[in-house]
Amino acid sequence: MAAQPDPLAAPDLPSPPLFGSKSIAEVFTSAAASLGLPGFSNHLKLPAADRVCVVLADGLGRGLLKQKASHTPFLRSVVAAGQGSVPTWIDAAFPSTTAASLASLGTGRPAGHHGMVGYDVLDPAQDKVVNLLGNWDALVDPAVWQPHRTVFEQVANEVDVVTVSLPQFGNSPMTQAALRGSRFVGGTTLHARTASAGEAMAGSPRSLMYFYVNELDKAGHRYGCQSARWEHQLEELDATVKRLSASLPAGTTIVVTGDHGMLDVPESQRLDYSAEPALVAGVRHTAGEPRMVHLYLEPDAGNTVKEELIAAWRKRFGERVWVFTREQAIAAGLFGEVQAQVAPRIGDVMIAARDTLALYDARRVRPAAMEVVGQHGSLTKAEREVPFLCFTATGRKGARG
Repeated sequence: MAAQPDPLAAPDLPSPPLFGSKSIAEVFTSAAASLGLPGFSNHLKLPAADRVCVVLADGLGRGLLKQKASHTPFLRSVVAAGQGSVPTWIDAAFPSTTAASLASLGTGRPAGHHGMVGYDVLDPAQDKVVNLLGNWDALVDPAVWQPHRTVFEQVANEVDVVTVSLPQFGNSPMTQAALRGSRFVGGTTLHARTASAGEAMAGSPRSLMYFYVNELDKAGHRYGCQSARWEHQLEELDATVKRLSASLPAGTTIVVTGDHGMLDVPESQRLDYSAEPALVAGVRHTAGEPRMVHLYLEPDAGNTVKEELIAAWRKRFGERVWVFTREQAIAAGLFGEVQAQVAPRIGDVMIAARDTLALYDARRVRPAAMEVVGQHGSLTKAEREVPFLCFTATGRKGARG
């Protein structure tokens, strides 16, 4: 009889995000360095400037932008013009989800430091799964969960730091955790945000601005990133960036990037894994993303339980998923360096989708969650690689230089 594979043997995982050189964690730190601020490294080789505006388009993947280039004439012209030694793409954080990537953007650190290791994860202190995005738990203090100083907090005494976003995000727990320290300017529409950005930046000789766009991500989740609705929002993003180029002070460096990519998962491949007992045997909590599942074992579960759980997942899904342990994820560097207080928030066993698959625990998610078309969270290139476009604003007439 052939020897059975060891369930706890290290799987063949993709390479980790390029933390420290070419990831979303280097965007604000490189911007700060390009503004001449001490203590920061310009890993992304941004040009020296007095003002930098970082446009974060939620859900904008590198592959999607390339595929849909006909819908983005302005951004296509930026690509055609070239951007010197500045890279054209960077890695999102792992998991490839908004909470993790925005926290890496805001802190300049990997998820293993800032602790935002998924959409929802275990809070060991409460023995409870908590959401880290829109439904923040009342007993979780954002400043305790993510204690590191943000880049905004570090530079606010040197330059004007401005966030331009939707009004509801002004003092949200997610903002308090990942992006605290800036002056907030709200706008309900992209036109309103663009106008506010021009006014805010024109009033300061040196400025770091964060401009958030969420419309693309919303369209992708609801209709899919191959839908006409998504393409329309991509066109709106292109028009917004073009308006920013004209309305921000001349010479402003504008960076356009994303927090993760996206792919569409057909309804037939959105599966309830909790309906299969072997896939939840010995599991106390489930969390994460449909494409990046965290499984937390019962406290008294030993290696045998873990081995049987891993074997069950591999038998059920084969090459469609990566199955690995917390220890293997840490050893592979997926979360970057993992600090002691963060490690217990990571699942004992993790399931990452390799193809168009989404995995749900229907016992704890609303039925509407399984209607989501556009998905992300895993390690595929479509989800983890985001564009990094850099150019100089043509300028706002009458703006102070």
